[in-house]
Amino acid sequence: MRRIIQFGTSRFLQAHADLFVHQARLAGQDVGPIAVVKTTSGGDRAGRIAALKSGRPYPVRIRGIEAGKTIDETIEVASIDRAYEADTEWADVLRCFAEEAEIAISNVAERGYELNPTDTTHDYAGTQAPPSFPAKVLALLLARHRAGGKPLLFLPTELISNNGRVLSGILQELAKTTGQSAGFRDWMAQAVTFPDTLVDRIVAQPIEPIGAVAEPYALWAIRKGGFDFLEHRDVKLVDDLEPYARLKLHILNLGHTVLTEGWMQRGAPEGELVKQVIDGTDDAKRLMEIYWNEVLPGFQRRGMGEEAQAYVGTTLERFRNPFLEHRLADIAQNHAVKKTNRIAAFIDWVRAVDRSFAAPRLSAVLGA
Repeated sequence: MRRIIQFGTSRFLQAHADLFVHQARLAGQDVGPIAVVKTTSGGDRAGRIAALKSGRPYPVRIRGIEAGKTIDETIEVASIDRAYEADTEWADVLRCFAEEAEIAISNVAERGYELNPTDTTHDYAGTQAPPSFPAKVLALLLARHRAGGKPLLFLPTELISNNGRVLSGILQELAKTTGQSAGFRDWMAQAVTFPDTLVDRIVAQPIEPIGAVAEPYALWAIRKGGFDFLEHRDVKLVDDLEPYARLKLHILNLGHTVLTEGWMQRGAPEGELVKQVIDGTDDAKRLMEIYWNEVLPGFQRRGMGEEAQAYVGTTLERFRNPFLEHRLADIAQNHAVKKTNRIAAFIDWVRAVDRSFAAPRLSAVLGA
């Protein structure tokens, strides 16, 4: 048994990493099961946690078009056997992480790496969970080090460039700031592997209390690093994540953000869906102009014109998926941060090789 501890309860993880682990276990691979940790306080996920605690299988329905064929299947995912709430079950989380887990997975949203001012004064040997996610991970790593310091593979899936290196750097700096020993910091640098990863799958609808409806397309690209995880058709160990990351971030995710900006400006109904606006609307027209006149020329300047053109075609097919109820209101969460990461970062990336690159339509979205 190769215990996985997962930080985050999102329906995305349920239909992505948790599903992949389930399928790998069915194929006879020694990976999992998964213990899920709810890392944030409050929220409306009490029913989800209770269902996850039951350890019962939950449904993931895959719906869409793949290679010209209609896909509509339901998989009963049985890779999760435990769930904890960090605020109230911290001792159990510490024990699982320090003594059992061999692999960690996280998905705590784009602002999840932000620190809390009290992180620097927290008692990391105490019985209470620290406030921020990085501080929680530091406390867990300290407990693992005290328990013998077994190696750990930590797979972050947040949509942050170089997410493994970023998280590792935050933890090293926090360890130094809070006065942790050089021996611990050396162990963390040598025994804990934080590969950069990239995830890609539209998971548009929840199934209550747990479960999700997702598209057939899926990708989990992980930077190679001499570790063993699992074999799966949608998991790829690669030398360079940047091509995958740029295509997803600056085409698929950028497209979502452009459509969301239009939805917000129009004051449209909360239930409006991507598939309802992707054809024949002013928002769709603006997105197509952005793709053809700014995004594709930008990728061309970076030597990725052909890959980008193909990915735009795939993206539009995914946006038009007739089965997915992908609400623009859901995409709008953390909208300002997403505009920075998806649009401003794209313009900066292209201007690094062509200072004259003009993107007036994208700049207008940024300034809205």
